[in-house]
Amino acid sequence: MEELAKEAGITVRTLRFYRERGLIPPPRREGRIAWYDDHHLARLRTIAALLERGHTLNGIADLATAFESGRDVGEVLGLGEPTEETPVRLTPEALADYFEGEVTPENLATALELGYLATDGEQIVHISRRLLDVSAALVREGVPLAAVLETGRQVRVHADALAELFIGVLTEHGADGGLEKLRPLAKSVVEAELSMAMDRRLRTPPRP
Repeated sequence: MEELAKEAGITVRTLRFYRERGLIPPPRREGRIAWYDDHHLARLRTIAALLERGHTLNGIADLATAFESGRDVGEVLGLGEPTEETPVRLTPEALADYFEGEVTPENLATALELGYLATDGEQIVHISRRLLDVSAALVREGVPLAAVLETGRQVRVHADALAELFIGVLTEHGADGGLEKLRPLAKSVVEAELSMAMDRRLRTPPRP
């Protein structure tokens, strides 16, 4: 414990306090000896970085609980399954920087539930670079992250229905080229229809 505290630049008393609060996992024990490793040091450095960014210890404890109860990366990404999305690996403090002030325990729990985030050791994995960047851009424009996540939840319902529709049509009619080759065509139809739908809404005066 003394060696870990020195490496992390904190006092042993502070380290004991973090351990009692559940902010770091228990050490590996061999008889009366407690062994701490690089994972404990990484967690302490993450705590220090989050404190510098204005997070409270209570908030960090809640984040740690949500983080540790999240699904792991293999479960969320479905390793071996086809995908066009590029996962992004983030430290907890890097995620906090993406959504400054919006990474609350509630939002983190929702993102884990939706499968946008997964855990891999001490890292967080976002399933899609595109979704991560767009979500961050919406938050910068003033849309609360909670609203972004709820919108994503609703969009997924429609997206699943559209995917089922297109795969059904292509399978029924035996389209040449296979489903993967025809995926861009289906996406183009959806993008064009969404664009025209937004045109219609923008041309329609808002109701009083």
